[in-house]
Amino acid sequence: MAKSDRTADTQYAALPYRLEKGELEVMLITSRGRGRWVIPKGWPMIGHKPHEAAEIEAFQEAGVKGKVAKKAIGTYAYSKRLPSGEERLFFVVVYPLRVTLEAVKWRERAERKRVWFARDDAAALVEEGGLAEIIAAWR
Repeated sequence: MAKSDRTADTQYAALPYRLEKGELEVMLITSRGRGRWVIPKGWPMIGHKPHEAAEIEAFQEAGVKGKVAKKAIGTYAYSKRLPSGEERLFFVVVYPLRVTLEAVKWRERAERKRVWFARDDAAALVEEGGLAEIIAAWR
């Protein structure tokens, strides 16, 4: 690829969820920059499998712990303009995380909000179409 072409990088994300009165709810968090609704995600971590990296990110960004699935439920892509002006394409592999603990204090609590939403509402709130499809279709 030429330098002007987009390059691809992979991140791992957790989709925090719970069952509330028999209904599936999804936790979304705000992004640090524009305050968009997103799910916790981050880069591969040396010594950790992808689903484990997603689980770690969920605690760092949203203060939640629980049972993370070893099998991904989908992948979506998004494009981001970097401070250098370069546009990069990122792929995000999503692992469901059944939340069993919500911490009062966590690393990024001063930088983000976390809110539980009904699945359909969460799918409507995220900007990335591929993520919305994953949330809406997942059972």
